[in-house]
Amino acid sequence: MSLERQVRAKIAAKRNPEQDKEAQEWIETVLGAKFPAGQLYEDVLRDGTVLCQLINKLAPGSVAKINTSGGQFKFMENINNFQAALKTYGVNDVDVFQTVDLYEKKDIGQVTNTIFALGRQTYKHSEWKGPYLGPKPSDENVRDFTDEQLKAGQTIIGLQAGSNKGATQAGQNIGAGRKILLGK
Repeated sequence: MSLERQVRAKIAAKRNPEQDKEAQEWIETVLGAKFPAGQLYEDVLRDGTVLCQLINKLAPGSVAKINTSGGQFKFMENINNFQAALKTYGVNDVDVFQTVDLYEKKDIGQVTNTIFALGRQTYKHSEWKGPYLGPKPSDENVRDFTDEQLKAGQTIIGLQAGSNKGATQAGQNIGAGRKILLGK
């Protein structure tokens, strides 16, 4: 098997059809419209118009102009505008797919992961009351200790420092003991 085929197989193995379906259902719920019947998930998303509509629904005005015609470059511009709006919305750079992942269908699993990252980010926007996608991100748990509590903690030797609370290996015998035979 050629290297390129191996890479494609590995990328295809990362794709989870159940996640694709869940992402599609979330997009349909947010937009209030079903995907066209008979079209694949990635084909509907490919031109970027649905994605731009999605981000505009979550954060109105994020993408000023959505290109509905004009060919490859206009559709790739839609995808780039969506990606820029995602980053403005708060999605981390590492969670955003590359344009070719979607337009050339190189890694649709990564596109779905980006949609899930967007769904998680909606939890952090109080103005969004609609459906959410994925688990709610945890909040920071800041703790304030008094100076007295911090000083009390300095007197304790943690186990990471090498203390074993007086335990030794004395009396431990694993297997047969060593026998020394003197002169025969």
